[in-house]
Amino acid sequence: MKKAIIVGAGPAGLTAAYELLIKSDIKPIVLEQSGDIGGISKTVNYKGNRIDIGGHRFYSKSQTVMDWWTNIMPVEENQGEMPEKSYKRSNKDDQKMMVRNRVSRIYYLRKFFDYPIQLSKKTLSNLGLVKVFKIGISYSKSQLTPKKEINSLEDFFISRFGNELYQTFFKDYTEKVWGVPCSEISAEWGAQRIKELSVWKAILHNFKIKSKKDNSVSQKDVETSLIERFLYPKLGPGQMWETVAKIIEQKGGEIIMNAKVIGLHKNGNQIKSVSYQKSGDPNPHIIEGEYFFSTMPVQELIRSMGKEVPAQIVKISEGLKYRDFITVGLLVNKLELSNSKSQDELIPDNWIYIQEKDVYLGRLQIFNNWSPYMVASDDKVWLGLEYFCNEGDHLWNMDDADFIRMAIDELDKIGIIKKEEVVDSTIIRMPKAYPSYFGSYSEFDQIKKYTMEIDNLFLIGRNGMHKYNNQDHSMLTAIRSVDNIVSDISSKENIWNVNTEQEYHEEK
Repeated sequence: MKKAIIVGAGPAGLTAAYELLIKSDIKPIVLEQSGDIGGISKTVNYKGNRIDIGGHRFYSKSQTVMDWWTNIMPVEENQGEMPEKSYKRSNKDDQKMMVRNRVSRIYYLRKFFDYPIQLSKKTLSNLGLVKVFKIGISYSKSQLTPKKEINSLEDFFISRFGNELYQTFFKDYTEKVWGVPCSEISAEWGAQRIKELSVWKAILHNFKIKSKKDNSVSQKDVETSLIERFLYPKLGPGQMWETVAKIIEQKGGEIIMNAKVIGLHKNGNQIKSVSYQKSGDPNPHIIEGEYFFSTMPVQELIRSMGKEVPAQIVKISEGLKYRDFITVGLLVNKLELSNSKSQDELIPDNWIYIQEKDVYLGRLQIFNNWSPYMVASDDKVWLGLEYFCNEGDHLWNMDDADFIRMAIDELDKIGIIKKEEVVDSTIIRMPKAYPSYFGSYSEFDQIKKYTMEIDNLFLIGRNGMHKYNNQDHSMLTAIRSVDNIVSDISSKENIWNVNTEQEYHEEK
């Protein structure tokens, strides 16, 4: 039997394994470095309170992906716009997806702003007429005399939204996320993440949702940044991937946990085997196979391929940058904003973008609003405070207890909680959460070309392709890779085209 060795048990790696089992007679063997299933899409369980690292909406413009998800976990029937009080604990069938309302806002100047920004009375009041006038003039100027060259993310934002709106709502938050000036980040990041969103689309969408209420999850004509509803597993995204992992093993696939890949062994334009080390075992293990899928960071992939990799490729890979991620989980009695312990009276946000300059905090998750099952007790609020940093910097190296104290102080400082309301806390560090579009990224095409010439090697997923893919994009790269194998298609361009097209291929 032919074998496919898959590095990583995140969405891309597990999708590849599942697809191989249902579309071919190739046996997938998944090597996962950690002891967790799901990669960055895992759910961390802390004393019955669950953390979704980064927040994962189950929504895609690809019907293939939507059908894939609901085939694994069907959508629960007869749901309203949000679960009613009786829904919280009464339904014991946990292997279902819920339909959720998407609510996210910006917290700036100690006030809430709709996201995307809307021309509402509240926005005008919060900003003031003078600021709004400047934003309007700046936006008009950007549309009448657009920039001729778009060389950076700063150029992209100014060209799309005008300088005043960029300075007000994009610059500081983006630089908090990435740790470098927007002028040093490739414009490709904006084109990929924001796509066709514009001021006019946001305004028209606002009028549209006020005039017509659509309770379906299908929103294919809506920009991804504007979607109003999404699916979500009751116990968080990890529930989906833990379920998929069980199906893979039931169908004859193999998943080896705590297995760190230390070498890919190449002969000509083919990978012949992979060596890995089990946690606590000094002796390496070797697996031979016919196909190899990598979701490991490109930097680590190139290192694992040894001395035969051209020096220029090694140099570029070593220059690739990543942004790392820390989540502090805080269990509190109540939010100061809502002045209530009850989830039914809680502010509705799934997450809040923290745009205040005087704190490191970048984003705030309210897990009660993702799913009531994410919280162990109905009378508590379970929060995720998200920080962006670089492995080795002062935030990353801070002692856990000191970091948690800082996080509590920051949330108290900006008026979201009172520190005395904190009941419990935990901290999670996630390295290489976001591949960055600076450093040596401008030369990445050379790595892409080199790896594409290795016939049986498929780079998939976010870190595997050093590409800021969403969960559905990562899955599509895996699906297309398997389809190419099954159909004996040698070109890999369709894999790399995921998340660069105006629409996904199957929707055209």
